[in-house]
Amino acid sequence: MSGREHGHDPTMPHSAQAVVAPPRATDELEVVPGFERENLQGWIPQLATEADIRAVIEKAFDYRGDVTITSKNGSEVTGYLFDRRIGPTLENSVVRLMLATSNERPAIPYSEIAAIAFTGRDTAAGKSYEAWVKKYWEKRAQGEKNISIEPEALE
Repeated sequence: MSGREHGHDPTMPHSAQAVVAPPRATDELEVVPGFERENLQGWIPQLATEADIRAVIEKAFDYRGDVTITSKNGSEVTGYLFDRRIGPTLENSVVRLMLATSNERPAIPYSEIAAIAFTGRDTAAGKSYEAWVKKYWEKRAQGEKNISIEPEALE
């Protein structure tokens, strides 16, 4: 393309020239597609291999609810998995939980984990912007005025 096609006019002094952006359709929206989250609530995966353990812990780390970890000695602990330290071996890797019942932050080595259950409610499930807009339009269609959509209590 020549300079003229980009908005440059060779008859005007350089300092007075402006680059003109091509016109844009007014109904064109910039929309970034979202992504679907897996519904993990209630899932109790099998932990047969080291790769299974590592993959499930990553899912538990991204989960927005409580998990219950059963240790190889049979004890259970329930809480929000807020941290994991990944080492070269299962013995060198640990998860850390925030317990709902106390201020403890236990660290559990991956090698001690026999099972992980996604027991808590996913606190962000169904809370996408699209879900909010859908609720808004449903209320508006019913004739409601002064519509305010309040967040749900987290329990």
